Amino acid sequence: MRGDESGAIAISLRTARLPRLMRVAYPRMAGLLSAALQWDRSFGAFLVAEKAGALRGYLLLRFEPERSAAWIAELGVDAAFRRQKIGTALLNAARAQAKMHGLRYLSVETQTKNYPAICFCQKNGLVFCGYNDLYFANGDVALFFGQTVRLG
Repeated sequence: MRGDESGAIAISLRTARLPRLMRVAYPRMAGLLSAALQWDRSFGAFLVAEKAGALRGYLLLRFEPERSAAWIAELGVDAAFRRQKIGTALLNAARAQAKMHGLRYLSVETQTKNYPAICFCQKNGLVFCGYNDLYFANGDVALFFGQTVRLG
């Protein structure tokens, strides 16, 4: 990030190819998802993708009516079922939930190291809208993506 004489701030991000594959660790504390499921449903929604009783993916959505926003706190698809549009279906369901609750904006966070998630966000129409270098407890930087929800 850099500023200029007019006070404008510019951010530049670029993809870097690493010499070997890198495993990206889950950035949250163990047990956070199960704790999140205990909260009051009026604060959000827990969406699941399943087939024949087998869980394929999930999405945890938090409503923030004071900001007219819905926040995707968690989105995961089992590795065996990725690249089958399950994440996109969950994202579309989150948009529908946001619309149903009259919320105008949908946001999602991801680690800078999670290139597949960044590509997923961009492919599904979410745009980069910020970052936080002190966001995750494990020290990873968060990127934020979002989009306006059409209420009409």
